[in-house]
Order: sequence, then structure tokens, then C-alpha cells
Amino acid sequence: MKMVQLLTLPLFIVFHQSTLAIATTYNVVSLGAKGDGTSDSTKPFLSAWALACGSAMPASIYVPRGRYLLGKTEFGGENCKNKAITIRIDGTLVSPADYQVLGNAGNWIVFRGVSGVSIYGGTLDGRGQGLWACKASGKSCPIGATTLQFSNSNNVFISGLTSLNSQMFHVVIYNCNNVNVQGAKILASGNSPNTDGIHVASSSSITIMNSRIGTGDDCISIGSGTTNLWIENVACGPGHGISIGSLGQNLQEDGVQNVTVKMVTFTGTQNGVRIKAWAKPSNGFVRGVLFQHATTMVNVQNPIIIDQNYCPDNKNCPNQVSGVKISDVTYQDIHGSSATQVAVKFNCSKKYPCSKITLEDVNLTYNNQPAQSTCSNAGGSASGLVKPSSCL
Repeated sequence: MKMVQLLTLPLFIVFHQSTLAIATTYNVVSLGAKGDGTSDSTKPFLSAWALACGSAMPASIYVPRGRYLLGKTEFGGENCKNKAITIRIDGTLVSPADYQVLGNAGNWIVFRGVSGVSIYGGTLDGRGQGLWACKASGKSCPIGATTLQFSNSNNVFISGLTSLNSQMFHVVIYNCNNVNVQGAKILASGNSPNTDGIHVASSSSITIMNSRIGTGDDCISIGSGTTNLWIENVACGPGHGISIGSLGQNLQEDGVQNVTVKMVTFTGTQNGVRIKAWAKPSNGFVRGVLFQHATTMVNVQNPIIIDQNYCPDNKNCPNQVSGVKISDVTYQDIHGSSATQVAVKFNCSKKYPCSKITLEDVNLTYNNQPAQSTCSNAGGSASGLVKPSSCL
């Protein structure tokens, strides 16, 4: 055993020291970026990315203090030689003031096909208030842009990032593997439409920890094809809670499995932990989900809910039967207060009832009085202290 330690430890140290010694830093200001909030700095940022990508050795991009105006910006990794790019941001990136510029662009900042990218710090200001007002007025408006998207990417680390007032979703992780989000702060008005904090879909091995999210939609939304997702120590509110779904919009749809949500506080949200699916045929599924350990509800309208008749605003509802199969979902050590009398609601599919639903040590009240639970087409078990009384 001693011989193995003597052989392996020096090799690690030599590699680490050599990596630090050869890293090159590209400062966006040195490449022409201006932190005045009005000069378009898109090209200098892309130049810094091209230089970092072209390096065969680890490289760093540095954004000093200031406000940097960026238009639609895509950082592509398909032709990168570099698999270790660090982006350190001390400043704020701001989108164009006119929401029409990005309103139909889909995304503002995109990382596509990258591997080994780390982002530390920084603030992204989507300046979405104008678009929200347009939508609230009932006028014809663009759909809006996602602030930050990672697609087809691997081994991504995001630490200490702040996203403010996105036009639409703040952060999207799509078709990615091994993405770690730590210490994020994502904020928008509770009345801002479709401003999900973090949306994960078609991705595996995703971790979201130690973050604060308050928006006008889901704090975290989990789309089809998501597997091995870990969410821990998140403060959620305002917003619509943490949602798996909506699922079942398409007949052919990948399932969601192996999701853990623990140590989350929901404050004044529309939902706590929610699974939602459209009432229409689908081959989708949800299984292997664990909501556990000191998950706290504070005045939450629907603390625990499965809704397989999802239809927002009751418009164009399919009024069919959900084909999404939901099984093996555990609610463990969840407590707090409900803003409505029904604190636990399982509204499942007639054709494919929810199965293996487990309630363990759940204690939810309504106005300091006992709450209620309702079940439709749901089966499972309860153990320990369960209030309201289980309807499974």
C-alpha cells in the first residue's frame, strides 16, 4: 500500500503544477471589449473564445469589472483543441435594451458542443422587463430569448453565476452530460412569464446545489430524457416550485428517471414538488424519484402534487388520458405549511395509474390546522408520521 502511494502522489502533483504553469489568460478588454454598457463587445468576447479554443493547453478568459453589452453570442466547441477553458467573470454581461433584438433569436448566450468549460462568477442581465410588459399588455410580442444555454456539451462547471431578469428561461441544459451548477443566484419578478430558473432536458449526471432561485415560473423544470439529476440545498421562491414536466406533449418521448431533490426550501411558491403531464397519449415515464430530507414548505399552494391533467390556463386542453407512466416516487421528511386546504394531491392517469408512491414522515398543515390529501388513480404506501392522512 505504501509503495502505491509513493508512486501515484508525485505524478498527480507534477501534472497539477505543469497545468498551472502553462495556462494562458485572454482578457476581453485587451481584445477590444468596453465595460461601458453601451459599446457592443460581442466580437472581442468571440475573439477571446477563438484564442482559448485554439490553444492546445488549458486557457482562461477573463472579464474585468464593468458592464459589457453582448448581442446573440454562440461559443462553439466542435473545433476546439482545448478541453479545459476557464471563464472568470468579475463584470456584468447585459443584453440589448431593445427586447426585439433578441426576442425571436431563441437564445442570448449559447455554449454548443463544448467540453471541459468552467465559469466562475459574473452576472448576466437579460433586461427582460420590457418584454414582460409587452406580454402583459396583450399585444403581439416576440416569444423571448433564453439567457444562457448549454447544448450537446460535457463536463461543465458553473460556480457563483448570477442571472437576472431573463426574457424567457434563465439557464437551459440540453443534451448534456456531467454539468455541475454551484452557488447560482437566479432572480426575476414573480409576475414574469416563462422565466424558469434552470431547465434540464435530455441530459444526464446533472448537479444543482447551494443556489437561490426566484422567478415567475418553475425554479427548476425537468424535461423529458433527464436521468441522474441531483438537486440539493436550494432556496426556491417566488415561482412555481420544482417541476418534473410538463411531460407527454409528444407521443414518442424519453422518460425521466433517477432524480433526487433534497434540502430545498419553498417559500410562497405556487407548487412545491410537482410532476405534471398532459392528458394525451405518450410513451413517456417517470420513475426513481426521491424528494427527501428537510424539504420545507412555507405557505405553498400545492406542496406535493402529481397532475396528469396538466393544461395551463385551461386553454386547448386535450381532455384525453395521460400515457405517461409514473412509478417509484418517494416523499420523505417533508414538512411545513400549505396555502390551500389540500396539501397533497395525486391526480393520476385513469389508464396508467401512479404506482409505488411512498409517503414517509410527511407533516403539512393549513392555517395551523390539519390539511387534506386527495388521490385519484394512485397507489402506494405510507409510513411514519404522515399528515395529512394518506389517501393512497
